[in-house]
Amino acid sequence: MRKAKLDLQTVGMSITWVPAGVRRRALKFALRRKASPLPDITTLRKVPESATYPLRRVGPDPVPKLREVAAQAPVTKITTILGLDIFLVTGWEEARTVLADRTSYSNDMRHLMGSRPRTDAEGIGGLGMTDPPDHTRLRGLLTPEFTMRRLARLELLIDEIVGDALDAMEKHAVEADGVADLVEHFGFEVPFRVICDLLGIRDSDREAFHALGAARFDVSEGGAGVFGAATETRTFLIEEVRRQRLDPGDGLIGEIIRTRGEEFDDVELGGLADGVFLGGYETSASMLSMGAYVLMQQPEAYAALRSGDRGQVDVVVEELLRYLCPVQIAFPRFARADLQLAGQRITKGSVVVVSLSGANRDPEHVPEPEQFSLHNAGTAHLAFGHGLHRCVGAELARMELRAALSALSARFPDLSLAVDPTELEFRELSIVHGIDELPVRLTAS
Repeated sequence: MRKAKLDLQTVGMSITWVPAGVRRRALKFALRRKASPLPDITTLRKVPESATYPLRRVGPDPVPKLREVAAQAPVTKITTILGLDIFLVTGWEEARTVLADRTSYSNDMRHLMGSRPRTDAEGIGGLGMTDPPDHTRLRGLLTPEFTMRRLARLELLIDEIVGDALDAMEKHAVEADGVADLVEHFGFEVPFRVICDLLGIRDSDREAFHALGAARFDVSEGGAGVFGAATETRTFLIEEVRRQRLDPGDGLIGEIIRTRGEEFDDVELGGLADGVFLGGYETSASMLSMGAYVLMQQPEAYAALRSGDRGQVDVVVEELLRYLCPVQIAFPRFARADLQLAGQRITKGSVVVVSLSGANRDPEHVPEPEQFSLHNAGTAHLAFGHGLHRCVGAELARMELRAALSALSARFPDLSLAVDPTELEFRELSIVHGIDELPVRLTAS
């Protein structure tokens, strides 16, 4: 008999001098004893092209493909990745149903992280990817800090940060023939300083922290790129928690350590801080930058920000949130059991993704869904999500938008684009949509 060898890496053994039929039976038995590795999303190098349309836009607007799919059905199977069926929800009512349903769906995606050893920072955690009771325990730390009463203490700080950013942008424009990049000097500068002050990040560490945010939401390199960038920021924040254990700062991290620090380890607090950064930096930066872009084309709304009362300002801000909705999709949900959703059969383990931008433009819900229009006033939106995982920092984001955009309008009422609109580059493929540069003239030519 010919000597044969089969290397079974998945079960950690080798077999020699065994006929083919016996080898096959042995392999099946071994695999039954030790299941095949689960899908590992961190190894995904590229999202299938056919499934990327929920993360693409034309300027501030969703691509036509998203509208076409939404018009056909509110829930659609869009692809299968790593053996998982992916369903997209675009209807308003269906989106609210999924986001509010904590019984049928789970947000915990640790089962998709593979089985290889990982550092603390590579783990999945935070509010968006956690189920109760862990979610309840963690969110309970943050909720008291984000009430309207507690946030009121930040109003003067935000006004100061906005004023400094406008001063710096004006100075830069003077030195650059009247042109400044609103994204760099305003869009990113304001929320970055707010989030650093909120967390208690030292001035000496802010430059390093700033460099970590750029690739966080870019999915052009698939899961590997997103999770790699996430690991970098989480590592920084875990180390920041460890530092503040010894020397608590004046911000949120230091306050939690002083009051309840013994209840949570460094990894948990680092993940929580990462969630605050995740929700309060890139999203607000995109809203400020793209909001200014839209307002330069909406003189009535832009004027209302500087001359209107609080109610009129709120109308403009809420419509910007609905129309732009920079967070394109909600955290994925995983079906806990077989279920039906809007006529679609969804099997246990399938991934359900809610298109927030799609739901915000559902014609069954919004009077003028594809337009920025003050006639949409009073229309609810999902820019901050809904239900258990609604953004805990929603009111802080609104405070920033009101303060920053109103000050921008008051300071530079003649703000205008310094380039042809066709020259602007919006992000090609990103969970959080945004614009890379926005050259503007601060005063009339």
